[in-house]
Amino acid sequence: MDKKGFGNTKATPEEASKPRSKPLKRPRQARAVFTVEAIYQAFVRIWQRDGWAAVTTRAVALEAGFAVGTLYEYFPSKQALFSGYVRHCIEQLLQHIDEQVIAPELDWRSRVSRLLWLSCGPQESIYQLFTFEVAQLEIQVADQRQHLRAYQELLSKWQQVFARCHDLPQPPSPARIEALLLMVWGGRRYAALAQLDEPRLQSWVAEMEHVLLTAIGGD
Repeated sequence: MDKKGFGNTKATPEEASKPRSKPLKRPRQARAVFTVEAIYQAFVRIWQRDGWAAVTTRAVALEAGFAVGTLYEYFPSKQALFSGYVRHCIEQLLQHIDEQVIAPELDWRSRVSRLLWLSCGPQESIYQLFTFEVAQLEIQVADQRQHLRAYQELLSKWQQVFARCHDLPQPPSPARIEALLLMVWGGRRYAALAQLDEPRLQSWVAEMEHVLLTAIGGD
């Protein structure tokens, strides 16, 4: 059996027939960032309005007001567009945690509560990643390295949050921080698979808030 490795760039027929599922490049200049943001917005509008089957690179380009060639500079397929959008949402979440949880002067309870609701609240933008349909598509697009990268970034951000909780009598250990992240993030993703409605999600987050504060503060 042939093994793929360094220097062996030949793809199998199955791999060659698959559409590329990753963006070609990241926008760097302000104009490029604006273009990609507009493409993402058009992508979400079509997806929410007409369903995944209606999403095509041509339809997204027309919706966004760009030539198809402009979209192809970044996204060679709708799978790559989906992958890029997921990455975009995670980066937005990390930025919001920086701005709304880490940067402000808050007591530790407010900081932890804000972290939880920002990460899991049904009203937050990250909620778009917590749907049954996204979970099904993610299996087709994301690989283990992408999941691990996102996980490590989230874990690092949670560690930064707790490092800012100077008023905690006893900071939680790294192992406890990771356990809490797994509990919260894993629970929220499973709730998406179970397709819980918004009232039940609100109730779940409220209960998780109590669990987190008790696990960290001991009261």
